[in-house]
Amino acid sequence: MNKHPMAVSDEDFKKVELAINDVREEGKTIRTIFEGYYDEEIDIGWEVDAAVDAFSIFSSRWTIEILATLYIAGERRFNEMRKLLRGISSRTLSDKLTKCTETGLVERLVEDGPPVRVTYRLTDHGRDAGRLLGPLVAYMKIKQGRVIRHTIQS
Repeated sequence: MNKHPMAVSDEDFKKVELAINDVREEGKTIRTIFEGYYDEEIDIGWEVDAAVDAFSIFSSRWTIEILATLYIAGERRFNEMRKLLRGISSRTLSDKLTKCTETGLVERLVEDGPPVRVTYRLTDHGRDAGRLLGPLVAYMKIKQGRVIRHTIQS
């Protein structure tokens, strides 16, 4: 894993910051819309439970790595994924792929053989989730110092 930060041009850094800010603003709009459906006060318990349920698939060990691999690298066979995901056991990968398939994020494609060929790819839902998480990932990369603004010295 590359430990050095990615230095991007000032122009591109500003584009990323603007995109992140757009997401912040859209998030406020969505929250305002949802809050408008409460007759009385906001049901905080329901809101927290719904958020936890929405993110539960992403909080499971190895799941985010599997989804990120398929999002970045594209469709992959089982052993290709196992090689890309250093340290994961075959059983864990199989279990996590099954869970991702059950939640509709990953599609398991079987091609008749011989030999039978099985590949995994993101569904439209999985790709959309990746696109929606993209700004959050970019924000965290900046906050963690993994992406920095490259200034040209004159």
